Amino acid sequence: TAKFGAVEPLKDKMYTLSLHCTSNYPHPKAHSTYDVGLPDGMRDEEYLEVLQHYTTKVVEETQPDMIIYDAGVDVYEGDVLGRLQLTENGIRRRDFFVLDYCASQGIPVAAVVGGGYDNDVDALARRHAIVHEECARVWQKYKLWESAASLC
Repeated sequence: TAKFGAVEPLKDKMYTLSLHCTSNYPHPKAHSTYDVGLPDGMRDEEYLEVLQHYTTKVVEETQPDMIIYDAGVDVYEGDVLGRLQLTENGIRRRDFFVLDYCASQGIPVAAVVGGGYDNDVDALARRHAIVHEECARVWQKYKLWESAASLC
């Protein structure tokens, strides 16, 4: 994603925020507009503090027309490749924060799944489903069907 934002026609029109484990693959990493390297083993509370700080900072500085949110689950504490230590509840809180913040600011958001490596595909699928569950929660909280109807 970061590479697409660095070339025409998206250069200076698309901004990227990457929260990632500094020591994790790949090396070297593509450069995002906002790169936030995190230490190995970061847990829920610390991660959520960083996420909230940078999300609000980036939105205030860039005033986006829309946000594409890559809800990767390789941050999970049991992920075979990831090096962060978020619980499933931490992932849920992360997803809710991003989606709720976007909705509260009137910013359309498209969420996609990404990252996440586990030999137990059912457990992995459940972690990927969290973002969809949180989308439904935000949809209900803000009664977004009312504003969606006006777009038709």
